Amino acid sequence: MSGAASETRRPGRITGRLAAFIVVAAGLAVFAGANAHLVYVALTSQPDCVQHLKTEGRDGAYRAARPSC
Repeated sequence: MSGAASETRRPGRITGRLAAFIVVAAGLAVFAGANAHLVYVALTSQPDCVQHLKTEGRDGAYRAARPSC
């Protein structure tokens, strides 16, 4: 038997290369969609003004570098 005759494909079957391409494309689409969602949320959310608990010169608590209010 020749090599060409043994490589006949059955109709309706997905080859390994096509399946790998589909999996990679789907993964990239999910990755791009998740990143687009994170950018959207970062740009549209605005945190409210919060009172800062720490005054200058006091140790042990964090304080905003430049509060927005």
